[in-house]
This record gives sequence, structure tokens and C-alpha cells, in this order.
Amino acid sequence: MQATCFHESEMTTPTEIGRLGRRAIAAFSTRSPGKETPNEDSAALLPWDDYSAVLVVADGVGGQSLGEVASRKAVQALERSLALADRETYQLRTAIIDGIEAANQAVLAIGGGAATTLAIVEFSIGGPDGDFARTYHVGDAGVLVCGGRGKLKLLTTAHAPVAYGVEAGLIGNDEAMHHEDRHVVSNVIGAADSRIELGPAVKLSQHDTVLVASDGLFDNLTTDELIQLSRRGTAMDAARRLADAAHERMISTLPGVPSKPDDLTLLVVR
Repeated sequence: MQATCFHESEMTTPTEIGRLGRRAIAAFSTRSPGKETPNEDSAALLPWDDYSAVLVVADGVGGQSLGEVASRKAVQALERSLALADRETYQLRTAIIDGIEAANQAVLAIGGGAATTLAIVEFSIGGPDGDFARTYHVGDAGVLVCGGRGKLKLLTTAHAPVAYGVEAGLIGNDEAMHHEDRHVVSNVIGAADSRIELGPAVKLSQHDTVLVASDGLFDNLTTDELIQLSRRGTAMDAARRLADAAHERMISTLPGVPSKPDDLTLLVVR
């Protein structure tokens, strides 16, 4: 499996970018409907060894300078960290954390207020520790893991005031989808005080789905909708349903329906 990276993409349909064991990986990335400036999202599939790989989505912060440059630099820093790591002495987890820290320094060096969010999944299929996924994230790009019957196994919490309000029970899920401050992010790559949130290792069963995406997906579809659209069929089927549903929401004018036009990037493992 070769490394595959996407920058400033304008895909019209999802594409399969690799396989690890019996699991396929599908990708989709495009700019916001009607947007004339570049897609500020970047994404990558980065192999580690015969049974491990890394998925990453970086979302250049909207309204900031050089968002597409920031997301590209962040992904490239992570890719470089994994490529240079000594496989005999480095754990993948260490190489990822080093890569995130290098990404933060690379984006800080751009200057001009450049920033990006980052969501990463380390996953292992058929290795000595079994099939599992572990998350790392900075900002509001996110990761969801669900079972074939619709059980939610993992959902990262966005580093954002509205998300914290939902977590604390102060804001309802429906209210959060329409909140005027849902675009505010409190933790980014490209800040002196950037922090990494490391998730637990989640055991993967045969029919589980792993979804990594920019907030263009999470701000337009509810958690229940994400699960129902991604848990069936092939990785390509799931990616296509998710992309289509998110696009319809972004262009929707129906009252009470969440609609936040934004760049959209998603990676699906099934």
C-alpha cells in the first residue's frame, strides 16, 4: 500500500484509495458549493507496516489566512514523521505524536494567522494486538466508529465551546446544529498552546465502520444520520451516501434543517 495524499481536491465522486487486510478505504474531498477559493481541506492515507496505517484529515480554519497551505503543511509534516521514523525503535503512536508536534511548528512558521484542525486514526488490521483503531485530534475535525447494527463505539468531541456545552448537558444536540457559534474552534494546529487529544484503542469487529471527516460533514448531519448512512454496504457505498447527504444539506433552504456550506472531506474504512 502506498501513501496517498489529497490537497485542494475537487472530487465529483468518492474513490477507493487502498485496502488493509479485508478492509477498504474510500475517500471524498471537495470545496464548498459555490465557493471560488480553493478547498482548504487536506487528507491522507499513510501506511506504516504490513498491518498498520494512518488516516488523517486536516481542515484549514475558515476565515484565516492560507487555510489550504496550513492543512497541506500539517499533513506533509505527519507524512514526513512517519517516513523518517525507525520502525525497529519507534512505536507508531510516538511517530504520530511527533508528527502532530512537527505539524504545529510548520503551521506556526507560515505566519499570518494560518491554522488548521486535524483528525487522525491509527488503525491496525490483523496485527499481533488484533484489529483496533486509536484517535488523535486537534480542533473540530472528527472521528466516528460504529458497528454494523448501528452501535456507536466512538465519537470524538470537537474542541469547540458549543461541543463542550453539549458534552456538559447545557446545549441539546438539535440546538447545537443551529447554534450561531458552532463555527468557533478553541484548539488548532498553528497555535502556541495547541494540545493533542489522544483517544483509547477501540477494538474493531468485522462489520465496523471508521469515519474520519472535516466539520463540513459533522455540522450538516446528525450522529444518528452518520451512523445510518455509513454502516451498510461497501466503503465506497458509505462514502457516496455521506457525500450526497452532506451536499444536499449544504444547499438546503428548508426551515429547521441544518445547512452549513463548507469544504467537505471524508475517509471511510469498512
